[in-house]
Amino acid sequence: MKNIVLPDKKERSLAFYLAMEEYIARVVDGDSFFVWRVSPTVIIGRNQDLEAEVNLDYCAAHGIEMYRRKSGGGCVYADMGNVMFSYITCDYNVSNAYGKYVDKVVTALNALNVNAVSNGRNDIVIDGRKISGNAFYHVNGKSVVHGTMLYDTDMENMINAITPSSVKLSSNGVESVRSRITTLNKYMDMPQDDFKKYVKERVCEGEFMLDNSAIKVIEEIEESYYNEKFLYGKNPRYSIEKEAHIEGVGLLCVKIKVNRGVIKDICFSGDFFSSGDICKTLTDILKDVPFTEECIRDALAGINMSNLIMNLNNEQFINLIIKE
Repeated sequence: MKNIVLPDKKERSLAFYLAMEEYIARVVDGDSFFVWRVSPTVIIGRNQDLEAEVNLDYCAAHGIEMYRRKSGGGCVYADMGNVMFSYITCDYNVSNAYGKYVDKVVTALNALNVNAVSNGRNDIVIDGRKISGNAFYHVNGKSVVHGTMLYDTDMENMINAITPSSVKLSSNGVESVRSRITTLNKYMDMPQDDFKKYVKERVCEGEFMLDNSAIKVIEEIEESYYNEKFLYGKNPRYSIEKEAHIEGVGLLCVKIKVNRGVIKDICFSGDFFSSGDICKTLTDILKDVPFTEECIRDALAGINMSNLIMNLNNEQFINLIIKE
């Protein structure tokens, strides 16, 4: 696996690095890895509602940028005290890609006598407290896995910039976000720059430098992340709204537009992991289907919901949207 490096030390926005992942997936052969940092930024998952997840007033007052990524999962905060990892692999299988990436990071931390483990979904924890959250998506037949490493993060900014839903807070059974997260610098004395160098040397064999022509293409891809429609998403009025935290799936919010007892549109948000545009996929399946348990069950016959939303089964989905 090659460590991908840039030809300059220019400070760049988070959108650039997300675009860089896409470029690498499309152009660079083999598995790739790179490490990066950004100024204070909030990043929401593909399926999340920006206004529900982010304290917009706080971010505006404190100069915190906001972006939507193309992977699923939850809202995260990053700053120069975070170390960000991107792993692009030819392995399209999500479980394999995740497993390889998390194993590499956990093994690297363990070698530094840091007792880090994977929690089985998408986080890396120390003593039960989160230090790294990770997400994935597919580009050009490859898996892109990226994640944060809370090294010396500004916790005040993190807690105030992100507005977790009441469902998510109650499901975690905690009163304070602080009790669930920690930073890596509390467990070792290595300076951040040395840690970045150590990880790259530990997980990579050799490096590949992008040239200026590659930078130009990445900057063109980068523009798509500044599109306001992409950032803010679609928020039409819906007649039915259901929300639940489902074990192994995450927070799942479903909004359904029903007209004269018939489904006309369906939209999802939350910190779950999905494959493709699930709003369009399920609208295509359920549009014009009567909003009854029997009819929805019949329409979903032959459809495996776990292929659309990771770890979600058909019964859980039907119970969520139908049951009071």
